[in-house]
Amino acid sequence: MLSALQHSLSRRGFLGAAVGGGFLSGYHRLAAADKKRLKIRDVQTMVLQGPRTYTLVKVVADDGSYGIGEAYGSPGVGVKEQIHAIGPWLAGKDPLEIDTIYTFLDAQGRDLAGSRTDGSAHSLMRAASGIEMALWDLAGKILGVPAATLLGGRFRTKVRVYDHAAPRNMLDKASCREWAAKVKADPSGFTAHKFGFPHTNPSTDKARDRTNRVLTTRELIQLAQGFENCREAIGWDHDIMVHCHWEYDLRTAIQIAQAIEPIKPMWFEDPLQVEYSSVWTRLCEASRVPICTGENLARRQGFKDFIINQGCDILHPDLRNSGGFLETKRIADMADVYGLPMATHNTGSQLHTWATCQWAASIRDYLACETVTGQGGWMDEVLALDGPYIRDGFMRVTEKPGLGVDLNPDVVKAHLAAGERWWG
Repeated sequence: MLSALQHSLSRRGFLGAAVGGGFLSGYHRLAAADKKRLKIRDVQTMVLQGPRTYTLVKVVADDGSYGIGEAYGSPGVGVKEQIHAIGPWLAGKDPLEIDTIYTFLDAQGRDLAGSRTDGSAHSLMRAASGIEMALWDLAGKILGVPAATLLGGRFRTKVRVYDHAAPRNMLDKASCREWAAKVKADPSGFTAHKFGFPHTNPSTDKARDRTNRVLTTRELIQLAQGFENCREAIGWDHDIMVHCHWEYDLRTAIQIAQAIEPIKPMWFEDPLQVEYSSVWTRLCEASRVPICTGENLARRQGFKDFIINQGCDILHPDLRNSGGFLETKRIADMADVYGLPMATHNTGSQLHTWATCQWAASIRDYLACETVTGQGGWMDEVLALDGPYIRDGFMRVTEKPGLGVDLNPDVVKAHLAAGERWWG
Protein backbone atom coordinates (compact mmCIF):
# COMPACT_ATOMS: atom_id res chain seq x y z
CA MET A 1 0.00 0.00 0.00
CA LEU A 2 2.83 2.39 0.94
CA SER A 3 4.66 1.76 -2.32
CA ALA A 4 1.52 2.38 -4.38
CA LEU A 5 0.86 5.64 -2.56
CA GLN A 6 4.41 6.81 -3.14
CA HIS A 7 4.28 6.10 -6.87
CA SER A 8 0.89 7.77 -7.19
CA LEU A 9 2.29 11.07 -5.95
CA SER A 10 3.73 13.45 -8.49
CA ARG A 11 7.04 15.09 -7.67
CA ARG A 12 5.17 18.27 -6.79
CA GLY A 13 2.72 16.38 -4.65
CA PHE A 14 5.44 14.53 -2.79
CA LEU A 15 7.34 17.75 -2.07
CA GLY A 16 4.09 19.33 -0.97
CA ALA A 17 3.56 16.52 1.50
CA ALA A 18 7.06 17.03 2.87
CA VAL A 19 6.64 20.80 3.26
CA GLY A 20 3.19 20.44 4.75
CA GLY A 21 4.56 18.14 7.41
CA GLY A 22 7.35 20.50 8.49
CA PHE A 23 10.46 18.46 9.23
CA LEU A 24 8.50 15.20 9.14
CA SER A 25 9.23 14.17 5.55
CA GLY A 26 6.53 13.14 3.10
CA TYR A 27 7.82 9.56 3.19
CA HIS A 28 7.48 9.33 6.94
CA ARG A 29 4.02 10.86 6.92
CA LEU A 30 2.93 8.28 4.38
CA ALA A 31 4.40 5.58 6.60
CA ALA A 32 2.43 6.97 9.51
CA ALA A 33 -0.77 7.08 7.45
CA ASP A 34 -0.40 3.37 6.81
CA LYS A 35 -0.55 2.75 10.56
CA LYS A 36 -3.14 3.40 13.23
CA ARG A 37 -3.02 7.10 14.11
CA LEU A 38 -2.25 7.52 17.79
CA LYS A 39 -3.47 10.07 20.29
CA ILE A 40 -1.85 11.46 23.41
CA ARG A 41 -3.29 9.85 26.51
CA ASP A 42 -1.24 11.32 29.35
CA VAL A 43 1.67 13.57 30.32
CA GLN A 44 3.72 12.70 33.40
CA THR A 45 6.63 14.21 35.30
CA MET A 46 9.34 12.91 37.59
CA VAL A 47 11.91 15.08 39.39
CA LEU A 48 15.39 13.82 40.25
CA GLN A 49 17.54 15.29 43.00
CA GLY A 50 21.29 15.52 42.56
CA PRO A 51 23.63 18.51 42.42
CA ARG A 52 20.54 20.18 40.89
CA THR A 53 16.97 19.12 40.33
CA TYR A 54 16.12 17.52 36.98
CA THR A 55 12.55 17.63 35.65
CA LEU A 56 11.82 14.63 33.43
CA VAL A 57 8.76 14.50 31.15
CA LYS A 58 6.91 11.52 29.69
CA VAL A 59 4.25 11.76 26.96
CA VAL A 60 2.17 8.59 26.70
CA ALA A 61 0.11 7.58 23.63
CA ASP A 62 -3.14 5.64 23.75
CA ASP A 63 -1.38 2.40 22.72
CA GLY A 64 1.05 2.67 25.65
CA SER A 65 4.05 3.87 23.62
CA TYR A 66 5.79 6.92 25.06
CA GLY A 67 8.47 9.53 24.60
CA ILE A 68 10.69 11.09 27.25
CA GLY A 69 12.38 14.46 27.51
CA GLU A 70 13.67 16.91 30.09
CA ALA A 71 12.31 20.30 31.09
CA TYR A 72 14.30 22.78 33.15
CA GLY A 73 15.27 21.85 36.68
CA SER A 74 17.19 24.13 39.04
CA PRO A 75 16.00 26.82 39.04
CA GLY A 76 12.72 25.23 38.00
CA VAL A 77 10.02 26.97 40.03
CA GLY A 78 6.64 26.37 38.44
CA VAL A 79 7.87 24.17 35.57
CA LYS A 80 6.43 20.89 36.84
CA GLU A 81 3.15 22.63 37.65
CA GLN A 82 2.93 24.09 34.16
CA ILE A 83 3.47 20.66 32.60
CA HIS A 84 0.57 19.24 34.57
CA ALA A 85 -1.58 22.24 33.68
CA ILE A 86 -0.86 21.63 29.98
CA GLY A 87 -1.56 17.88 30.21
CA PRO A 88 -5.37 17.95 29.92
CA TRP A 89 -5.18 20.12 26.79
CA LEU A 90 -2.74 17.68 25.17
CA ALA A 91 -5.01 14.68 25.76
CA GLY A 92 -6.44 13.42 22.46
CA LYS A 93 -3.95 15.33 20.29
CA ASP A 94 -2.00 13.60 17.52
CA PRO A 95 1.59 13.23 18.85
CA LEU A 96 2.97 13.73 15.33
CA GLU A 97 1.51 17.24 15.09
CA ILE A 98 4.44 18.61 17.07
CA ASP A 99 4.71 22.03 15.43
CA THR A 100 0.99 22.70 15.85
CA ILE A 101 1.09 21.71 19.51
CA TYR A 102 4.20 23.78 20.24
CA THR A 103 2.88 26.84 18.37
CA PHE A 104 -0.26 26.86 20.50
CA LEU A 105 1.80 26.61 23.68
CA ASP A 106 4.17 29.33 22.39
CA ALA A 107 1.19 31.63 21.82
CA GLN A 108 -0.02 30.89 25.35
CA GLY A 109 3.40 31.82 26.66
CA ARG A 110 3.35 35.17 24.82
CA ASP A 111 -0.15 35.90 26.12
CA LEU A 112 1.03 35.25 29.67
CA ALA A 113 4.09 37.41 29.16
CA GLY A 114 1.88 40.31 28.14
CA SER A 115 -0.44 40.08 31.12
CA ARG A 116 1.55 38.69 34.06
CA THR A 117 4.79 39.49 35.84
CA ASP A 118 5.13 36.42 38.08
CA GLY A 119 7.36 34.38 35.78
CA SER A 120 4.51 32.23 34.44
CA ALA A 121 5.48 32.75 30.80
CA HIS A 122 9.07 31.72 31.52
CA SER A 123 8.07 28.52 33.32
CA LEU A 124 5.48 27.75 30.62
CA MET A 125 8.14 28.01 27.90
CA ARG A 126 10.37 25.70 29.90
CA ALA A 127 7.47 23.26 30.32
CA ALA A 128 6.58 23.45 26.63
CA SER A 129 10.22 22.81 25.66
CA GLY A 130 10.37 19.63 27.73
CA ILE A 131 7.07 18.36 26.32
CA GLU A 132 8.17 19.18 22.77
CA MET A 133 11.35 17.12 23.09
CA ALA A 134 9.43 14.17 24.55
CA LEU A 135 7.12 14.37 21.53
CA TRP A 136 10.09 14.04 19.16
CA ASP A 137 11.17 10.91 21.02
CA LEU A 138 7.65 9.51 20.69
CA ALA A 139 7.38 10.51 17.01
CA GLY A 140 10.65 8.77 16.22
CA LYS A 141 9.43 5.60 17.91
CA ILE A 142 6.11 5.73 16.02
CA LEU A 143 7.87 6.18 12.68
CA GLY A 144 10.85 3.95 13.46
CA VAL A 145 13.61 6.54 12.85
CA PRO A 146 15.94 8.68 15.01
CA ALA A 147 14.77 12.13 16.06
CA ALA A 148 17.72 13.63 14.15
CA THR A 149 16.40 12.08 10.94
CA LEU A 150 12.98 13.65 11.51
CA LEU A 151 14.71 17.00 12.03
CA GLY A 152 16.19 16.77 8.54
CA GLY A 153 19.09 14.34 8.87
CA ARG A 154 22.48 14.06 10.53
CA PHE A 155 25.43 16.29 9.68
CA ARG A 156 27.61 14.32 12.10
CA THR A 157 27.67 10.95 13.82
CA LYS A 158 29.25 12.20 17.03
CA VAL A 159 29.01 15.46 18.99
CA ARG A 160 31.77 17.17 20.93
CA VAL A 161 30.98 17.81 24.60
CA TYR A 162 32.74 20.05 27.13
CA ASP A 163 33.05 20.07 30.91
CA HIS A 164 33.64 22.58 33.73
CA ALA A 165 36.98 21.28 34.98
CA ALA A 166 39.12 24.11 36.41
CA PRO A 167 42.25 24.44 38.53
CA ARG A 168 41.90 25.15 42.26
CA ASN A 169 44.05 28.25 41.92
CA MET A 170 44.68 29.73 38.48
CA LEU A 171 47.46 31.95 39.87
CA ASP A 172 49.42 28.95 41.11
CA LYS A 173 51.29 27.20 38.28
CA ALA A 174 51.59 23.98 40.27
CA SER A 175 47.82 23.92 40.76
CA CYS A 176 47.35 24.45 37.02
CA ARG A 177 49.72 21.59 36.19
CA GLU A 178 47.83 19.35 38.62
CA TRP A 179 44.57 20.31 36.89
CA ALA A 180 45.99 19.62 33.44
CA ALA A 181 47.24 16.18 34.45
CA LYS A 182 43.87 15.27 35.94
CA VAL A 183 42.01 16.49 32.86
CA LYS A 184 44.22 14.53 30.49
CA ALA A 185 43.71 11.36 32.55
CA ASP A 186 39.91 11.67 32.64
CA PRO A 187 38.26 8.54 31.13
CA SER A 188 35.72 10.68 29.27
CA GLY A 189 38.55 12.37 27.39
CA PHE A 190 37.18 15.93 27.43
CA THR A 191 39.29 18.31 25.37
CA ALA A 192 37.23 21.46 25.95
CA HIS A 193 36.75 23.10 29.34
CA LYS A 194 34.67 26.09 30.45
CA PHE A 195 35.38 28.03 33.62
CA GLY A 196 35.54 31.55 34.93
CA PHE A 197 37.73 33.32 37.45
CA PRO A 198 37.22 34.01 41.18
CA HIS A 199 35.23 37.15 41.91
CA THR A 200 37.28 37.99 44.99
CA ASN A 201 39.53 40.76 46.15
CA PRO A 202 42.94 39.05 46.47
CA SER A 203 44.06 41.48 49.18
CA THR A 204 41.15 40.76 51.52
CA ASP A 205 39.95 37.36 50.29
CA LYS A 206 36.37 38.58 50.71
CA ALA A 207 33.71 38.33 48.04
CA ARG A 208 33.86 41.31 45.72
CA ASP A 209 30.68 43.36 45.59
CA ARG A 210 28.76 41.75 42.72
CA THR A 211 26.94 45.04 42.04
CA ASN A 212 30.25 46.54 40.94
CA ARG A 213 30.50 45.84 37.21
CA VAL A 214 34.17 46.75 36.78
CA LEU A 215 37.53 45.13 37.48
CA THR A 216 40.55 46.88 38.92
CA THR A 217 43.82 46.99 37.01
CA ARG A 218 45.27 44.47 39.44
CA GLU A 219 42.33 42.08 38.88
CA LEU A 220 42.72 42.35 35.11
CA ILE A 221 46.45 41.56 35.33
CA GLN A 222 45.78 38.57 37.58
CA LEU A 223 42.99 37.38 35.30
CA ALA A 224 45.34 37.45 32.32
CA GLN A 225 48.07 35.68 34.30
CA GLY A 226 45.68 33.01 35.57
CA PHE A 227 44.45 32.05 32.12
CA GLU A 228 48.00 32.17 30.76
CA ASN A 229 48.97 29.66 33.47
CA CYS A 230 46.08 27.41 32.40
CA ARG A 231 47.07 27.55 28.75
CA GLU A 232 50.70 26.83 29.54
CA ALA A 233 49.69 23.80 31.63
CA ILE A 234 47.09 22.29 29.29
CA GLY A 235 48.77 23.04 25.96
CA TRP A 236 47.10 23.76 22.64
CA ASP A 237 45.37 20.40 22.13
CA HIS A 238 42.60 21.47 24.55
CA ASP A 239 40.15 24.34 24.19
CA ILE A 240 39.28 26.79 26.98
CA MET A 241 36.03 28.75 27.19
CA VAL A 242 35.99 31.80 29.49
CA HIS A 243 32.77 31.94 31.50
CA CYS A 244 30.98 34.97 32.96
CA HIS A 245 27.48 35.48 34.33
CA TRP A 246 26.20 38.70 32.71
CA GLU A 247 27.88 40.89 35.35
CA TYR A 248 30.09 43.39 33.49
CA ASP A 249 29.69 46.68 31.71
CA LEU A 250 30.90 47.21 28.13
CA ARG A 251 34.21 48.83 29.07
CA THR A 252 35.14 45.99 31.42
CA ALA A 253 34.01 43.30 28.98
CA ILE A 254 36.34 44.77 26.35
CA GLN A 255 39.20 44.82 28.86
CA ILE A 256 38.59 41.16 29.76
CA ALA A 257 38.50 40.21 26.08
CA GLN A 258 41.86 41.89 25.60
CA ALA A 259 43.28 40.17 28.70
CA ILE A 260 42.35 36.67 27.54
CA GLU A 261 43.19 37.14 23.87
CA PRO A 262 46.68 35.53 24.13
CA ILE A 263 45.23 32.13 25.18
CA LYS A 264 42.92 32.12 22.13
CA PRO A 265 39.77 30.95 23.94
CA MET A 266 37.13 29.05 22.04
CA TRP A 267 34.74 31.75 23.23
CA PHE A 268 34.09 34.45 25.85
CA GLU A 269 30.66 33.76 27.34
CA ASP A 270 27.94 36.05 28.79
CA PRO A 271 29.94 39.11 29.89
CA LEU A 272 27.04 41.59 29.42
CA GLN A 273 23.37 41.64 30.41
CA VAL A 274 21.10 38.86 29.12
CA GLU A 275 18.97 40.87 26.70
CA TYR A 276 20.23 42.38 23.45
CA SER A 277 21.24 46.01 23.23
CA SER A 278 23.75 47.75 20.98
CA VAL A 279 26.51 47.20 23.56
CA TRP A 280 26.65 43.54 22.47
CA THR A 281 27.36 44.61 18.89
CA ARG A 282 29.95 47.11 20.09
CA LEU A 283 31.66 44.38 22.11
CA CYS A 284 31.83 42.09 19.07
CA GLU A 285 33.33 44.89 17.00
CA ALA A 286 35.98 45.61 19.65
CA SER A 287 36.85 42.04 20.64
CA ARG A 288 39.30 39.74 18.87
CA VAL A 289 37.96 36.71 20.75
CA PRO A 290 34.57 35.15 19.84
CA ILE A 291 31.62 36.33 21.95
CA CYS A 292 29.08 33.69 23.00
CA THR A 293 25.62 34.03 24.59
CA GLY A 294 22.06 32.73 24.53
CA GLU A 295 21.34 30.25 27.35
CA ASN A 296 18.54 32.37 28.86
CA LEU A 297 16.91 33.42 25.59
CA ALA A 298 13.65 31.94 24.33
CA ARG A 299 12.22 31.41 20.84
CA ARG A 300 13.34 33.11 17.64
CA GLN A 301 12.05 36.40 19.05
CA GLY A 302 14.67 36.29 21.81
CA PHE A 303 17.56 35.54 19.44
CA LYS A 304 16.71 37.61 16.37
CA ASP A 305 18.32 40.89 17.44
CA PHE A 306 21.58 39.12 18.35
CA ILE A 307 21.56 37.45 14.93
CA ILE A 308 20.52 40.38 12.75
CA ASN A 309 22.70 42.93 14.55
CA GLN A 310 25.70 40.59 14.91
CA GLY A 311 25.51 40.91 18.69
CA CYS A 312 27.52 37.75 19.25
CA ASP A 313 29.76 35.37 17.32
CA ILE A 314 28.35 32.09 18.68
CA LEU A 315 24.78 31.35 19.77
CA HIS A 316 24.50 29.20 22.89
CA PRO A 317 20.85 28.22 23.56
CA ASP A 318 19.61 25.75 26.13
CA LEU A 319 16.94 23.60 24.47
CA ARG A 320 14.96 23.58 27.72
CA ASN A 321 14.69 27.40 27.53
CA SER A 322 14.67 28.15 23.82
CA GLY A 323 11.66 26.06 22.74
CA GLY A 324 12.87 22.50 22.21
CA PHE A 325 14.11 20.81 19.04
CA LEU A 326 12.22 22.41 16.16
CA GLU A 327 12.13 25.99 17.42
CA THR A 328 15.86 25.92 18.18
CA LYS A 329 16.60 24.40 14.78
CA ARG A 330 14.79 27.36 13.25
CA ILE A 331 17.00 29.65 15.33
CA ALA A 332 20.04 27.80 13.98
CA ASP A 333 18.76 28.17 10.42
CA MET A 334 18.32 31.91 10.94
CA ALA A 335 21.81 32.15 12.43
CA ASP A 336 23.27 30.24 9.49
CA VAL A 337 22.08 32.98 7.11
CA TYR A 338 24.25 35.43 9.06
CA GLY A 339 27.22 33.08 9.42
CA LEU A 340 26.82 32.37 13.14
CA PRO A 341 27.55 28.86 14.49
CA MET A 342 25.73 27.11 17.34
CA ALA A 343 26.81 25.56 20.63
CA THR A 344 24.52 24.48 23.46
CA HIS A 345 24.26 25.28 27.14
CA ASN A 346 23.22 22.25 29.17
CA THR A 347 23.14 21.81 32.94
CA GLY A 348 20.61 18.98 32.64
CA SER A 349 20.89 15.31 33.45
CA GLN A 350 22.36 12.58 31.29
CA LEU A 351 19.00 12.41 29.50
CA HIS A 352 19.16 16.02 28.38
CA THR A 353 22.78 15.70 27.31
CA TRP A 354 21.76 12.71 25.18
CA ALA A 355 18.78 14.59 23.71
CA THR A 356 20.81 17.73 23.00
CA CYS A 357 23.42 15.72 21.10
CA GLN A 358 20.65 14.12 19.02
CA TRP A 359 19.50 17.65 18.11
CA ALA A 360 23.07 18.86 17.53
CA ALA A 361 23.60 16.15 14.94
CA SER A 362 20.97 17.85 12.77
CA ILE A 363 22.70 21.27 12.85
CA ARG A 364 25.11 22.08 10.05
CA ASP A 365 27.36 24.58 11.85
CA TYR A 366 27.79 23.27 15.39
CA LEU A 367 30.64 23.47 17.92
CA ALA A 368 30.07 21.72 21.25
CA CYS A 369 27.56 20.71 23.93
CA GLU A 370 28.03 21.52 27.60
CA THR A 371 27.51 18.74 30.15
CA VAL A 372 27.69 18.31 33.91
CA THR A 373 27.83 14.53 33.41
CA GLY A 374 30.69 12.30 32.25
CA GLN A 375 32.23 12.51 35.71
CA GLY A 376 31.33 9.01 36.89
CA GLY A 377 28.87 8.09 39.62
CA TRP A 378 25.11 7.79 39.41
CA MET A 379 24.70 10.82 37.15
CA ASP A 380 26.24 8.73 34.37
CA GLU A 381 23.86 5.86 35.02
CA VAL A 382 20.49 7.61 34.62
CA LEU A 383 20.19 6.06 31.16
CA ALA A 384 20.23 2.34 30.44
CA LEU A 385 23.44 2.17 28.38
CA ASP A 386 26.17 -0.37 27.75
CA GLY A 387 29.19 1.36 29.24
CA PRO A 388 30.44 5.00 29.17
CA TYR A 389 28.64 7.27 26.76
CA ILE A 390 31.32 9.96 26.38
CA ARG A 391 34.60 8.86 24.84
CA ASP A 392 37.50 11.05 23.69
CA GLY A 393 35.37 14.09 24.46
CA PHE A 394 32.57 13.07 22.07
CA MET A 395 29.17 11.43 22.37
CA ARG A 396 28.16 9.13 19.53
CA VAL A 397 24.70 9.81 18.07
CA THR A 398 22.43 6.78 18.16
CA GLU A 399 20.65 5.40 15.10
CA LYS A 400 17.83 3.92 17.19
CA PRO A 401 14.27 5.33 16.88
CA GLY A 402 13.43 8.57 18.69
CA LEU A 403 16.11 9.49 21.17
CA GLY A 404 17.11 5.85 21.14
CA VAL A 405 17.43 5.49 24.89
CA ASP A 406 15.43 4.87 28.06
CA LEU A 407 15.86 5.45 31.78
CA ASN A 408 17.57 3.10 34.21
CA PRO A 409 14.71 2.48 36.73
CA ASP A 410 16.92 1.40 39.63
CA VAL A 411 19.13 4.48 39.46
CA VAL A 412 16.27 6.91 38.90
CA LYS A 413 14.19 5.49 41.76
CA ALA A 414 17.16 5.80 44.08
CA HIS A 415 17.55 9.52 43.31
CA LEU A 416 13.99 10.84 43.17
CA ALA A 417 13.41 14.22 44.80
CA ALA A 418 11.39 14.29 48.01
CA GLY A 419 7.74 13.42 47.35
CA GLU A 420 8.38 12.10 43.85
CA ARG A 421 7.61 8.60 42.57
CA TRP A 422 8.28 6.55 39.44
CA TRP A 423 6.16 7.26 36.33
CA GLY A 424 2.43 6.75 36.76
